[in-house]
Amino acid sequence: MSDITVNPIYEKIIDDLLNQKYSISDFFFSNEETKQLRESIIQQDTKQDFHQAAIGNSQNEQIVKSIRGDKILWIDESKMTETEEIFFSKINHFIDYLNRTCYMGIEESEFHYAIYPEGTFYQRHVDAFKNDDRRTLSMVFYLNDEDWKDDFGGQLTLFLPDENNKEKELDVLPLAGRLAIFDSKTIPHEVKKVNKPRYSITGWLKTRK
Repeated sequence: MSDITVNPIYEKIIDDLLNQKYSISDFFFSNEETKQLRESIIQQDTKQDFHQAAIGNSQNEQIVKSIRGDKILWIDESKMTETEEIFFSKINHFIDYLNRTCYMGIEESEFHYAIYPEGTFYQRHVDAFKNDDRRTLSMVFYLNDEDWKDDFGGQLTLFLPDENNKEKELDVLPLAGRLAIFDSKTIPHEVKKVNKPRYSITGWLKTRK
């Protein structure tokens, strides 16, 4: 690691992932970067290119609104805008850091914009598929109003083991600029019902199958 400049934000995330398999960071992106990405998702929404999100992967996906109510737009890294380039530049730098310091073997990533309209939610699930276990780390970057309050809903709930190996719940408020990152294979989670439109960029870091 002698030729790598230590990044304190990345190191905190890595320590958290090693110790508890999740990390919440409010400093991964700057306020200006968050603002630009928020404007980007709102602009994309006006083009009406979003589609109803499905459950399952491409081999067995289906739309079930009683389980999942968000609408999404996949971000094509080969056709990204200048604002999206800001996002991927930092994400790819983070991936390189993980691979060089932790030998994680992250080979690719996939991200989409996600909007939860008022009244929608996503029931408890895990992100890894039975027929495809490449998803290793899940990432959710929130692009909501800065004054997002608890009664607006939309909390990310992580279901975690406690010291007695029983289950406890951790509610993550989707504040503007907050990044939640967690183990895709082992941490069940849900999105609670939103009472105000909830914006994010959601994606996964993937290893070899």
